[in-house]
Amino acid sequence: MVTGAGAGPRAGRVRGERARGPSAALDMALRRRPSLVLLLLLVRGCMIRAVNLKSSNRTPVVQEFESVELSCIITDSQTNDPRIEWKKIQDEQTTYVFFDNKIQGDLTDRAELLGKTSLKIWNVTRTDSALYRCEVVARNDRKEIDEIVIELTVQVKPVAPVCRVPRAVPVGKAATLSCQEGEGFPRPHYSWYRNDVPLPTDSRANQRFRNSSFILNPETGTLVFSAVHKEDSGQYYCIASNDAGSARCEEQDMEVYDLNIGGIIGGVLVVLTVLALITGGICCAYRRGYFISHSRNGESYKNPGKPDGVNYIRTDEEGDFRHKSSFVI
Repeated sequence: MVTGAGAGPRAGRVRGERARGPSAALDMALRRRPSLVLLLLLVRGCMIRAVNLKSSNRTPVVQEFESVELSCIITDSQTNDPRIEWKKIQDEQTTYVFFDNKIQGDLTDRAELLGKTSLKIWNVTRTDSALYRCEVVARNDRKEIDEIVIELTVQVKPVAPVCRVPRAVPVGKAATLSCQEGEGFPRPHYSWYRNDVPLPTDSRANQRFRNSSFILNPETGTLVFSAVHKEDSGQYYCIASNDAGSARCEEQDMEVYDLNIGGIIGGVLVVLTVLALITGGICCAYRRGYFISHSRNGESYKNPGKPDGVNYIRTDEEGDFRHKSSFVI
């Protein structure tokens, strides 16, 4: 065991190395091993002589009709004038956006190159949502080609949805209200309001709607009542919303009315009574012979057919005949 003054200088050197930290230890290792220095320089040289790209935002999101920048930045390259290309990948088809130093395709009047490699698009539309690939070819670099893919998402605000609300529903019957919108992107979510009060997805989950029995599907926009009550009467409207905005349909009235059981029974009895009277009248007319045709002017007689060779003479009384000549046999 070393004690006293002999231990002091060595302990001081150890403490000094610890105080200088990892950088000092690395410097000492490099001085002791020159081969390590050569290896690091070689790796660094290879990295510098390779073209490398990066992007400040690989998944930009923009609303329709705004502008967006697709970032593509060269971080390392030894080539002063690299070749730049932009390509659009949509529906498994690849088309040029920037090629031969000019904008191509449907972006001809809506895009330009920023700096050396980034791409800016104005007045973006929903059809611009796609994958965009930035490709750089640097002939003087050891690794000549590098590329980076950027996914552009264009959000579209919903338009006014189409709402269908039944005008009148009897108490206790089922009712379905629908709300549909087909323009917004991402696909909108739906919410229903009654008399400007938002409805929950399940009436059983809110004490305020304990007298109702409905289920709201925010994905499809349907509001289904299993059995309506008088309290369900009111003005209904729907709102479709996504990250780009929202839109609503016009208010529509739904009336829930009571069934008049007495009136229904009375109406059925009246109909049955009328049918019975009509039937009785027809039967009575038949019995009295109103439906039998008569063709009598005083008394009429129909002559029977006469056999050949026989003449009949009619007497004063009907049905009294005598032979004018005998039968010929």
